[in-house]
Amino acid sequence: MKKIILLLTLSIVIVAQGHAIEQDGAIETAKAKSLSTLIAKQWIHGSEDCASNTDPAIEVFQYDNSSFILRQSKCLSYEAPFIYVLFGDEKTLVLDTGATEEAASFPLYQTIIELQQKHLGKVKTDNREILVIHSHSHSDHRAADSQFIGKKNVTVVAANNAGIHDYFSFENWPKQQVELDLGGRSIIIIPTPGHQEEAITLYDEQTKWLLTGDTFYPGFVYVKDWDDYKNSIARLASFTDNYNVSAILGAHIEKKNQQGEYYEVGSTYQPQESSLVLKPSDLAVLNERLKETDKAEKISLNGLVIEPLGFLPKLISNIVGWFM
Repeated sequence: MKKIILLLTLSIVIVAQGHAIEQDGAIETAKAKSLSTLIAKQWIHGSEDCASNTDPAIEVFQYDNSSFILRQSKCLSYEAPFIYVLFGDEKTLVLDTGATEEAASFPLYQTIIELQQKHLGKVKTDNREILVIHSHSHSDHRAADSQFIGKKNVTVVAANNAGIHDYFSFENWPKQQVELDLGGRSIIIIPTPGHQEEAITLYDEQTKWLLTGDTFYPGFVYVKDWDDYKNSIARLASFTDNYNVSAILGAHIEKKNQQGEYYEVGSTYQPQESSLVLKPSDLAVLNERLKETDKAEKISLNGLVIEPLGFLPKLISNIVGWFM
């Protein structure tokens, strides 16, 4: 009898393990499919004549049940920035707020509320915090902050030195990483100054995304402080050696899908855009090139171009920073 019970127990365990392996395999397959879809995704990309453009002001791409990527229409702003929305059990994280302030033409807050309600279903949303943070302080990443400021259960972290340091309690900027808990979903905040002084990068442990803002994206990355940028890229490269990164996602696409070709700044029609997705290997290549450079100089790679900012743009950036 004992042998029969033991055999039955073993059979149950084996079947349970088999189901667990099957389930894990299905989850991994779904993740791979979502990533492939993201890599191949063609976003709304403007029109030759924006007067006749029918694109929505905001395109919403759902990656999984709790991860969304939004893109602003190029006919609203040629910058067409990407915005990331990540749901935890307790907080909704919004990374950047786009390049247009007016809710009438760019209803970002309302879009976030609708996504949140859809995500939660019948669960009440009254106590859920919406947390708005920024990859950096340039205006095309914070213009719609005013749609969120003053709303119930919304926290907007100011896109300046004081706001970032007060909220995240950095004690050793830029070498320190801090963790942000959304409730069952952990986000690592990595300081990455260089393109701009207060720039940060986010790592989402759920999707394995590295969200780099304007620090690293398929386009022209202009660098304000070259040494800071070199150090930031070195830290990111080291990070990808120690963490599983499925995709590196920035805030713009300016590259064409032909090697070495880019759209001009100000383009409102980009029908042949490259993928938004960059890889850790792209980051490693840039890191090696930066190590080889003794001075600030233009670096052209397969997926992006790095270029030091000139004196006048630096001066303008500094002046804007003083008023912020």
